[in-house]
Amino acid sequence: MGERSKILIIGGTGSIGKFVLEASAKSGHPTFALFRESTVSDPVKSKIVKGFKNSGVAILIGDLNDHESLVKAIKQVDVVISTVGLFQVADQVKIIAAIKEAGNVKRFLPSEFGNDVDGASGVEPANFAFETKARIRRAVEAQGIPYTYVTSNYFAGHSLSTLIQPGATAPPRDKVIILGDGNVKAVFNDEHDIGTYTIKAVDDPRTLNKILYIKPPNNIYSFNDLVSLWEKKIGKTLEKEYVSEEQILKQIAEAPNHISKLLLSLNHSIFVKGVFTNYEIDPTFGVEASELYPEVEYKTVEEYLHQFV
Repeated sequence: MGERSKILIIGGTGSIGKFVLEASAKSGHPTFALFRESTVSDPVKSKIVKGFKNSGVAILIGDLNDHESLVKAIKQVDVVISTVGLFQVADQVKIIAAIKEAGNVKRFLPSEFGNDVDGASGVEPANFAFETKARIRRAVEAQGIPYTYVTSNYFAGHSLSTLIQPGATAPPRDKVIILGDGNVKAVFNDEHDIGTYTIKAVDDPRTLNKILYIKPPNNIYSFNDLVSLWEKKIGKTLEKEYVSEEQILKQIAEAPNHISKLLLSLNHSIFVKGVFTNYEIDPTFGVEASELYPEVEYKTVEEYLHQFV
């Protein structure tokens, strides 16, 4: 495909950003990362930044609220990937404005990394999160910026590592709480694989102005399927408590803070409404990552869970 594009990643210390940044650095793409001054001086995050610098990443200082710094950074690259957190998604209009002014970007990947937000619905506050991401898509398209939207589904580190058990630090050994009837299928992907697929897409003409769905067949499981797999691995039958949709909605209403409400409402959309799997990929605007890149040996759900046995 010729010379590799220069990539700028914004939000590189976040829960998915660090994996995308790592994949870019390993891929041979000239990689730039934009960090706030406060991030570079932070005792914890500065170690992450230093690690990326040692791996060859060019560290740039800037801020979403500093238009000049955004434009300056963007003018140095071909591709911009945003991995900003959920509460900064709406602020990506500032990245869009800077890309438009810079005028040199061949591809923009806004921060999505969840379900396909077009046509998705849920209870609040999840629904607001979906609508915000959809508005960013429309803003990108309105400005005529070439794009790829990455729909990566559930991060394994946020789900499989605890089997979606509230307050847990490892998969359960005695009792498991199952959301809904347990039959709705979801998709679980290792964060390293999400990073790898994302970087593979940046120069691929097949993903230009398309949605890249990371939906490998061996990672599609219902909650009941997950529990059965885990029981086989540990050789033990778990006590099961099913939480009905009515109960989940009550928990959302009574949750003590916005973060709790958001997490509960997102899980409601996943395990009751099935936002990860209640559609077929439309080839006119979507492509599936494991089909496009069969050379990637992605980590399966079975392999991921095995590390906890």
